[in-house]
Amino acid sequence: MIEILNGVISDINSILWGVPMLLLLLGTHLYLTVRLRFPQRHIIKAIKLSFRKDEGSVGDVSQFSALATSLAGTIGTGNIIGVATAITMGGPGAVFWCWITGVFGISTKYAEGLLATKYRVQTKDGKMLGGPMYAIERGMKCKWLAVFFAAMASITAFFIGNTVQCNAISTVLEKTYGVGTVWTGLAIAALTLAVIVFGVKGIARVCESLVPLMAIIYVLGCFILLGINHDYIFPAIGLIVKSAFTTKAAAGGFVGSTLMIAMRYGMARGLFSNESGMGSAPIVAAAAQTRNPVRQALVSSTSTFWDTVIICAITGIMLVSSIMANPGIDSSAGAVLTEFAFRQIPYVGTPLLSIGIVTFAFSTILGWSYIGEKALEYLMGKKARLIYRILWVIATFLGSVTAINLVWNLGDLTNALMAIPNIVCILALSGVIVRETRKYLWENRLDEASDEVLDEE
Repeated sequence: MIEILNGVISDINSILWGVPMLLLLLGTHLYLTVRLRFPQRHIIKAIKLSFRKDEGSVGDVSQFSALATSLAGTIGTGNIIGVATAITMGGPGAVFWCWITGVFGISTKYAEGLLATKYRVQTKDGKMLGGPMYAIERGMKCKWLAVFFAAMASITAFFIGNTVQCNAISTVLEKTYGVGTVWTGLAIAALTLAVIVFGVKGIARVCESLVPLMAIIYVLGCFILLGINHDYIFPAIGLIVKSAFTTKAAAGGFVGSTLMIAMRYGMARGLFSNESGMGSAPIVAAAAQTRNPVRQALVSSTSTFWDTVIICAITGIMLVSSIMANPGIDSSAGAVLTEFAFRQIPYVGTPLLSIGIVTFAFSTILGWSYIGEKALEYLMGKKARLIYRILWVIATFLGSVTAINLVWNLGDLTNALMAIPNIVCILALSGVIVRETRKYLWENRLDEASDEVLDEE
């Protein structure tokens, strides 16, 4: 019965995540890039803003803490295994198209962050609530669509933000170090409980320490591998660019692929990795202390820059150069390819990869716990917090000890159903996004405080 259900959902996903969805997301990226006058050119300014505290501004956490929590939800096993999977399925050219989606996805992440901050509300106890559900309800005046988005977000969190991440951790620890899945499940549940009991401030405090550390460790490993295969760095970059536009199948240790196949897998991986347009990150952005929506929008846009433009690009070049340096490498599966690449680092390669996967996955669990909780709180009110946190901790244990092929497919399904209303909202309110951008960014009034009064819920 489960196999039949899994097959049906897989067939639905192949339609939902086919060409129409990829075109919808990429088309939105391109449309917003043009209409917002290429906000990518402000990325340096945005990075600087992300490290500044907006003293005196309303919000639950600093802009950097909100960014770190958002990155915790997006930087995950997809950056390590996902890029490798794109290469094994789409060839080296997939890396280029993955990178392109990140470049243009910056615009959509900017738009999401702006709407989340503009339409957020403040509870009676001073907490901030926001995200696509509030933008849809207050901006579009479409309550039912807001409810649908929130329902999909709260469900999606349990799938792609919890159980599959826990399973990745338990699988790595069992395979590499022989740690039983039950013990891993208990450990993850205890650590998760210890963090989320403090709410967004506790989650943000851990994420702002863990995310930069895990990213530095992983990128350091990639640079060591690039040093080992330094003779192949520029040839790898050349092959990536050439393969992105060729109509001939690649050779030399790579799976055969053509232009359309490279675009399909590269764009899909890029879109999944940075989650621009998915609607998850804006829920976190709404908690940030910021003086106006555009400042937070700029900070939010840097998450896609770090996730895809930097980390995914470095991963792709590292993997392609490793294949070129080792023509006999098994490049038929993403996990196998990544594991082989890190084994090139004597003694510490495998532990480094294991640490990367474990920390990436755990930070994703924390980031998504907040996203899912706020989505459910929109539907049920504050009483949902305790119930959600208990269920979240239980799910971490179950995900660690259970096979989850069906859960992956269910996560892809609800993720698509979450993305569609969010994209509709962004396009419907694009005029608002332009107006706010003109007021604060184009007219050089970025330091001004918003004069809008926050509504109370």
